[in-house]
Amino acid sequence: MAAPAILSRVIPMPLPKSMPPPLRAVGAAPGCSGCVLRELCLPHSTPDEALDAIVTQRLRVRRGETLVRRGDPFTALYAIRSGSCKSVVTTPGGQEQVAGYHIAGDVMGAEGIYATRYDCTVAVLEDSEFCVMPFDRLSALARDNRDLQRSVNEMLSREISRERRLMLMLGTMRAEQRLAAFLLDLADRYRARGYSSSEFILRMTREEIGGHLGLKLETVSRLFSRFHQDGFIRVQGKEVKLIDRAALQQLVDTAPA
Repeated sequence: MAAPAILSRVIPMPLPKSMPPPLRAVGAAPGCSGCVLRELCLPHSTPDEALDAIVTQRLRVRRGETLVRRGDPFTALYAIRSGSCKSVVTTPGGQEQVAGYHIAGDVMGAEGIYATRYDCTVAVLEDSEFCVMPFDRLSALARDNRDLQRSVNEMLSREISRERRLMLMLGTMRAEQRLAAFLLDLADRYRARGYSSSEFILRMTREEIGGHLGLKLETVSRLFSRFHQDGFIRVQGKEVKLIDRAALQQLVDTAPA
């Protein structure tokens, strides 16, 4: 599925075969005022001059590489300009769980503000570009600009709300409800970014989706097959098409037996 023309895709750059660096700077800071994802990163009435002063660098990260690692010193927030990634946390028992699936317009790293270290490892699922927002710089600009301060607060509040919804889903929903809610939420997020809300590509594997939803791989695979057979969705590899959104929503809304 092709992305809209306004959202440019990453063009892979040739890299030397010997020890290629996972992070590559891509020119100067892009200028947020002209970015189509502006309202998703820092919404509302933030002045253009404040926006353009926030981002200091763009980074290109290749598929399979890591943007930040758990325990790294917290220095900046990262906004996804194009591409997608997952954030992974490690449980006390040593198990890895996918804490989030992030797409263009999402801002990551806010959990590091309190502890001064990143709490998640962010792994890139496809060639992606990130806008780097040094937090010291962002905080200083926000102190002098109430509109920017409001935007930052709303962005952080949005991340808290998303975490709360995930906790509610894991704690109260049956397996089929979790997958249906995940697909509907992802469809809404793609729509907000100008993509189709009924057809999209899942960059996470079935196993990673299971790790995100607290389900086993076998359960996720079985549910995808069941939804396909019931006519709720159409699945072909990583491509998913929502056929009966109302049925998925009814499934999510059904009270536990």
